[in-house]
Amino acid sequence: MSNYFLGVDVGGTKTHALLADESGRILGIGHAGPGNHEIVGWAGLEQVLEQVTTEALASAGVAKSAVGGAGYGVAGFDWPSQREPTGQAIKKLGLSAPFECVNDTVIGLIAGSSQGWGVGVVAGTSCNCWGRAPDGRQGQMTGGSTRMGEFGGSSEMVTRAVQLISRAWSKRGPATALTTAFCRLVGAISATELLEGLMLGRFQVGASVARTIVQVAEEGDAVAQELVAWSGRGLGDLALGVMHQLELTELAVEVVLVGSLYNVGPRLIDPMRQTIQAEAPAATLVRLTAPPVVGGVMLGMTQGGLDPLTGRDRLIAEAGQVFQD
Repeated sequence: MSNYFLGVDVGGTKTHALLADESGRILGIGHAGPGNHEIVGWAGLEQVLEQVTTEALASAGVAKSAVGGAGYGVAGFDWPSQREPTGQAIKKLGLSAPFECVNDTVIGLIAGSSQGWGVGVVAGTSCNCWGRAPDGRQGQMTGGSTRMGEFGGSSEMVTRAVQLISRAWSKRGPATALTTAFCRLVGAISATELLEGLMLGRFQVGASVARTIVQVAEEGDAVAQELVAWSGRGLGDLALGVMHQLELTELAVEVVLVGSLYNVGPRLIDPMRQTIQAEAPAATLVRLTAPPVVGGVMLGMTQGGLDPLTGRDRLIAEAGQVFQD
């Protein structure tokens, strides 16, 4: 059996690869840009996979033939119809090792769960949620954001903030300091100019504006505070949906929190926890502290016939050093 295992985390902004041995010791790393086929196309995915794999193997001095298992977490891999083209992109790497490809949320779950199963909830630019039952069954959200009624990430929070500003302007809702904050961000002199500019495309507000919303909440604005709590409840709703699919609400399930939005802290996480525990009282929330690519390596170890939990602690510790910046 070959004793080297490859993990790859393909994202919408960046892609990482790790090569480790069976003890969890990291031997090689690879970095590249976005690989989500919805952004770069299938050819772009193939190019990114080749780049990070070649880099990881070269930095370790390991041949492709020595890889004993590989795991890929791929952003944009959401539906059964995408398995074949995703698998074909991976096969073009020329590895002889068995492999598994999953949505990138799943490798975050694998990396963060001490049990090897549970629910992973991503809250970053947008939101997503996948889960794995103890028997290996998977559950999922669509990853379709507001269009599919899935809320809680930064972009959904910003969209809702604009709605609340509009409600305040039209006297359908309470006044909010979000209006002044958004005007300052785009250079508008009034709520009317702000909303006109947003409607006509002169002003743009993206997911990064969530930081401003959180700041306004911290300064005491009740509307912003409720908005952050709304996002937390939305993320809890995603987790519960997957738990219902997999019949996990009666179990001591770990809900792994993946993504930068959780840096907001209790103002977001407490409403999320309350939403989940109202129906799944034994559930616990666990913040992912390891790079998600660790879950890809663990998935590769499983494909190679190893117990991935054996090398998990070392993988997490060494990966934290590798990606500390």
